[in-house]
Amino acid sequence: MKKDNKNTNNKLKAKKSIKKNYSYLLFAAASVLSGMYGIVVFMVHSGTAFFLIWFVIAAVFALLSFMAYKHAWKKVKKPIKVICVVFLVLGILFEAVTQGMIISQFNAKGVPDLDYIIVLGSQVKKNGPSVVTVWRLKAAIEYMENNPDTKAIVSGGQGYNEPAPEAVIMKQYMVENGIDPDRILTEEKSTNTAENIAFSAKLLDKEHASVGIVTSNYHVFRGVALAKHYGYKNVCGIAGMSAPRYLPNNMLRESCGIAKDFVFGNI
Repeated sequence: MKKDNKNTNNKLKAKKSIKKNYSYLLFAAASVLSGMYGIVVFMVHSGTAFFLIWFVIAAVFALLSFMAYKHAWKKVKKPIKVICVVFLVLGILFEAVTQGMIISQFNAKGVPDLDYIIVLGSQVKKNGPSVVTVWRLKAAIEYMENNPDTKAIVSGGQGYNEPAPEAVIMKQYMVENGIDPDRILTEEKSTNTAENIAFSAKLLDKEHASVGIVTSNYHVFRGVALAKHYGYKNVCGIAGMSAPRYLPNNMLRESCGIAKDFVFGNI
């Protein structure tokens, strides 16, 4: 009987050991994948340091892997456990809410016959607009071809790593792709989305004009929300495509952008 009990205990210990191994290996894999993804995002040279968040996430997963391997969680004091769980739950809720907001405008098409569309700037390079900017411009060009009375405002200043104001390069691309230059206005001073919206308002009658905000699909919700905050009375979104491989980074960054604008009272 004692031998049977001993065998049973050994089996239970073995099962617990397997669970422990799966746990720390899972966290270790998540750490490696997060670090590798951070490198992928860094290689784009987008001009921002947001890629560093993936190395922070990798470090957190590495710590969780170590703690799982050493059974360290059991040794953590209860108040600290409660704080960690609360932060985890709040983080999940924050992501769920903000991602829902983002996805709600992911396929926005706007409405026909708008007076203006505002194309939000993003990085440009020596050889022309970046891929992200091109997709925004393609969405704008398609809309303008289908709505010949609509005018465009291309909005974006010059970053430290850009050869010219984004608006200048964006207008040049649109003209090269068949849009009459007389239909394109430029706003060349803005350095972020809020300024894109605020500075572009000086080029139109935001109280009466119908306006479409053209930007990347993950960015439409915040662009439209900012426009409403800055007094645009008749505004909608028009979504451009984005690269699936960079969506995790862009959507996480956008969640942070929504939180920042909420804190600063911009939305």
